[in-house]
This record gives sequence, C-alpha cells and structure tokens, in this order.
Amino acid sequence: MMTYRVVRAAKDTCEPPAIDPAVATTWLVAFLRDELRLRRKMERAVLGLSGGVDSAVTAYLCARALGPKNVYAIRMPYRTSSQASLSDAQLVIDALGCEGMTIDISDAVDGYLKHVPHADARRRGNVMARMRMVALFDLSAHLGALPIGTGNKTERLLGYYTWHADDAPPVNPLGDLFKTQVWVLARYLGVPDRLIEKAPTADLEANQTDEADLGITYARADAILSRILLGYSGEQLVERGFSAGDIALVRRRVDSTHWKRHLPTTAMLSNTAINEFYLRPVDY
Repeated sequence: MMTYRVVRAAKDTCEPPAIDPAVATTWLVAFLRDELRLRRKMERAVLGLSGGVDSAVTAYLCARALGPKNVYAIRMPYRTSSQASLSDAQLVIDALGCEGMTIDISDAVDGYLKHVPHADARRRGNVMARMRMVALFDLSAHLGALPIGTGNKTERLLGYYTWHADDAPPVNPLGDLFKTQVWVLARYLGVPDRLIEKAPTADLEANQTDEADLGITYARADAILSRILLGYSGEQLVERGFSAGDIALVRRRVDSTHWKRHLPTTAMLSNTAINEFYLRPVDY
C-alpha cells in the first residue's frame, strides 16, 4: 500500500504540518480507484459541491481517479445561500468538465421547519446539511454513483460538522488531511485561486466564516492539533510558543466532540454485536 510522508515543521516554529502534494495526490487517486472500482464495483461518484476548497479538491481527485464524466458534482443551495458560492462551484464544474447539477433544497428544508418554529441558526444549519445528504444518497441510487465525503481532518477533530450529514458518505479522501494541507493540495491540483484564497465558510448566514466560529485560525489549530496527536502535553506546547488559551480552546473542542467520531453505540446482548464483536477480517 502506498503511503505519504507528512513533513513536520521544526518543533519551535509553531507551523502546521507540511505535505508532499504530488505523493498525496498519487495515493488518494489510487485510494479512490481501489475503494470504488475494486471493493465496491462502482465506476461513478457523486458529491456535494459547495463552492469551497474541500469539495473542490475532492472533485478534482475523483475526476483524476474515475474520469470527469463519471463524477457528478451537485450544487445544493438554500434560499439564503451566497450567489458567489454557486458561481465558485460552477468554476470547478467548468474546469473539470464533470457532470453538474443544481438542486435547490429550500422547499424541502422549509417544509420541515414550518412544523418546528423558532429553530435557531444552528438547528437550521443542521437541517440543511442533513437534507443535502438525503439528496446525495437518493441521487446515488438514481445515478449508480457512490457518495463521496468532503470533510477534512481539522473539522473532524474539532467537531465542526453536522453529525450524520457531512460524515455520512461511505468514502472520504480528505479525512486524514488537515485544512492547511488541503489548501496545499488544491494549489497543486489547479483548483481556481478564488476558492483557495477566500475565507472558508459554511455559508449558513451572511458574513459567517469558519475561523470566526472556531475562534482560531486553521493554521494555528492545525499546528496545535498535529502536536496533540503526537502526544505533546499542554506544558510542552506552551514551551514551543503556543498560547495557553489557544491550546485550551483546541483541547476543549476535541474532547467535547469525541462522540461524533464514533459509530452509534450499540447495547450488547450477545457476543456477535455488529461493530463490537462481529467484524470481517479486513476490519481488524
């Protein structure tokens, strides 16, 4: 199996982890071909194209792995979505020559929310995200295409995603890449500069940005996260130049969202409980 080497910055630079984009691309394209063609006997992929860099990089990788005509990129705006997000997503469709489709989810989302008034922004955003997964899985059955996830490692570790929505697709090529590494990969793949340079946003309300929601930049978060995963303590991170406040913020988010990174907990009544005891040999 191919692997790629994450080149870590010197311990006193406070930099996020680097990556070799050429090697990473080769491995991720091979991963997608293996997962779809060999393991699942499928030739097509379907993904949500938001106008952001993560879904754009995923589309570029799928196009390399399967051919652009086997990639279905679905734009799924809500009535308050930014027009710029739609046009940015179209840049990717045009550049790749993949199959594009636009499905407005406003009626479906509003049809539910009218029965549960007073939903705040967080609840409305979760409904939108889960409605997009409903659309992707239905289109999967219609098109004979496997849904592909677009979430990155930073968001997964910080819990900055909607459970049973962003994490629902069965294959995710970016799940082990920090956000800063996704940006490097995007430049290597030729993703349009506009998508790389704009501030990341979930596009749930005007002027919302990911980093404002998180309270820390992705570069700072990735630098801390990568060292936490290597076993550095809070004291060691402070010694290396990180602020105690940033360290506490990141640790709090990681610890409080651990449940999101697990399958649903099963009450075990036998020694053949699925995912607890019953596993195929390849799952061990």
